[in-house]
Amino acid sequence: MGLDLRPHNHLQHYDMLKDMWVSLAPMPTPRYAATSFLRGSKIYVLGGRQSKYAVNAFEVFDIETRSWTKFPNIPCKRAFSSFVTLDSHLYSLGGLRQGRLYRQPKFLRTMDVFDMEQGGWLKMERSFFLKKRRADFVAGSLSGRVIVAGGLGNQPTVLETAEAFHPGKNKWEVLPPMPTPRCACSSITIKNCLLAVGGVNQGLSDAVEALCVSDS
Repeated sequence: MGLDLRPHNHLQHYDMLKDMWVSLAPMPTPRYAATSFLRGSKIYVLGGRQSKYAVNAFEVFDIETRSWTKFPNIPCKRAFSSFVTLDSHLYSLGGLRQGRLYRQPKFLRTMDVFDMEQGGWLKMERSFFLKKRRADFVAGSLSGRVIVAGGLGNQPTVLETAEAFHPGKNKWEVLPPMPTPRCACSSITIKNCLLAVGGVNQGLSDAVEALCVSDS
């Protein structure tokens, strides 16, 4: 997003040998606050915002051919959701649905699943949705499970709750709560631990905490 608040579609890479930035093919859908991840030789870019409204665009950049491909749109348009890859599936989790005109924003429990081998979104029953409505939260995969923790919800304070989805059992399990409740964390998975770094709880947080899950 630029100073004029308009979303950008720029894509650039840094050439280490020439010590310079090089422009690549622009994103088909200009946006900011999108989620992206690298898988193989492809960069997956999902969701994001234009102005204050969420977009459901799902686009993939092939590093080898340097071209974009449009994938089927995310079924539920929302902002501040999280995405987790596990085996051949991509999980789109929670988020905030922006209200238009007199409609109020709404926190969501939604879980959409994209089959990366079949190239389509799976139909999910409501019984598979998150137990807690949440947005702007930590998410990752540990020991074959999808993990979510913290974030913002319907209550006036940030969430401390954590839960795990077990694809083999098709159900969510309650996990120990975050010692320091917060939203807007950075996160990284190392071995069997999901680290939550920093974030916001009324003010900025310097907490660094790990959730470790066994293989059992």
